[in-house]
Amino acid sequence: MVFYYKARPDAGDYTIYMGADKNENEELIKYGLPEDVWFHVDKVSSAHVYLRLKKGECIDSICDGLLEDCAQLVKAHSIQGNKMNNVEVVYTPWSNLRKSQSMDVGQVDFHNPRMVRVVIVEKRVNEIINRLNKTRVERRPDLQAEKDASNAAEKAERKMQLKEEKRRREEMERMVKERQAEIRSYKGLMVAEKMTSNRQIASAGKSMQEMEDDFV
Repeated sequence: MVFYYKARPDAGDYTIYMGADKNENEELIKYGLPEDVWFHVDKVSSAHVYLRLKKGECIDSICDGLLEDCAQLVKAHSIQGNKMNNVEVVYTPWSNLRKSQSMDVGQVDFHNPRMVRVVIVEKRVNEIINRLNKTRVERRPDLQAEKDASNAAEKAERKMQLKEEKRRREEMERMVKERQAEIRSYKGLMVAEKMTSNRQIASAGKSMQEMEDDFV
């Protein structure tokens, strides 16, 4: 079971979600998407909360209101963290999560600690939790199918990008060739005009010396 929430409207159309238990968390770790950001209360047990960003967005572009919704939700779903003030919530891109076979179910580490951010949650704000709970929807998604579909869409998009890059490259090459042909044609025209001028002088029956003499 996965619980889905809608973030505050003024933050935009964003979905926040989390697993119902540690086994579900394990599936979410395995089948996350590149747009996902993972949240957890630092150093104590808590739910694994995810925020799905839009394509092209990054972890440092999350607005304060959206960050507060995620941090409050993960604090509220931590037995210890919910009772504490000034709780540290860590968050990082899903791609930065590292999972090894020796780790317990639901346990993770990070590939790059520098990509981990921390936000301090001073205290629980029931108004935020109540608003989020009103939007909660429970589903049993096929996480693998969703990831496969996302990968296929990303592959198709990349294919289109490569096709467009090839088209632009070929168009540029065509323009360069046309320009080079114009230059060659222009040079040929200049040579032809010069030859015509010499023929005109010869047809007049006068040499260059005679023309110079006439001028003098």
